[in-house]
This record gives sequence, C-alpha cells and structure tokens, in this order.
Amino acid sequence: MKHVDIYTDGACKHNPGPGGWGAVIVYGSVEKELSGGEPSTTNNRMELMAAISALSALKEPCDVTLTSDSKYMIDSIEKKWVYGWQKRGWVKSDKTPALNPDLWERLLKLLEIHTVKLVWVKGHAGHPYNERCDQLAVAQAEFYRGK
Repeated sequence: MKHVDIYTDGACKHNPGPGGWGAVIVYGSVEKELSGGEPSTTNNRMELMAAISALSALKEPCDVTLTSDSKYMIDSIEKKWVYGWQKRGWVKSDKTPALNPDLWERLLKLLEIHTVKLVWVKGHAGHPYNERCDQLAVAQAEFYRGK
C-alpha cells in the first residue's frame, strides 16, 4: 500500500459565511494542491471538506497520514464520538442533532477505504504545510466573499 501524507485546513469569513478549504497531498517528491469553497458555510464544514476532497483524490487505497489543525474533526474520529452520533441517527449523547451528518457520512466511507492516521498540529504556528493549506483556504473564502 502506498504511503501518502495529506495536510488540510478550512477557513471561514464570519461563521457562518463565505468559506474555503485547502489540502496538500504529498506522495514521495510529488505534491498536489487542492482547494475549494462555498458562499455560505462554516469553518467546521470546510475542515471536513478538505479531508474529504483530499482522500477522494486518491486513486487507490492508501496508507495515509492526515495532518490537520481541526480538533473538531480529529477528536470526533479519534474519540469515536462520530460513530456514536451515526449509531443514534446523527443525534449526540445530549439528544441534540449532530452537525454536518452529510459530510461525516462521506468522510467515514473514505476512512473505510484508506488506512488513516490522524495528526493534530497547532494552527498558525509555522507548520509549512498547515500554513500553505491555510493560504489556499483563505484565498477561496475571499473568492466566495466577493461573489
């Protein structure tokens, strides 16, 4: 199985508001940048879209190290909250609706295809790939802000 490093970030101008996501996929010496956005969204949705888009770009099952500054995404998976939400029909343990079930469904399917190790990094702390993903995400949020 090929090893791929993925770096992701999401951004939102106001929350909710115009948002963007950025991802960098690294395979050996090859780097591929991806980005996108929406005119009305949230930061957490953009964090999830970055991961979904990057994992979806892989053409075969891979061993992936996915690095993100999103505690929402990483904790929800690593602490297995998302699996409880899914089991309860996208309801959290406090009986309130879980947010972003459409994106969680997509991400969970991708996590079944790829072997993914999640790594959290502090945002805006000088990590080169995190900074690049932030630039991509912010550029998309700015683009959609102008629409």
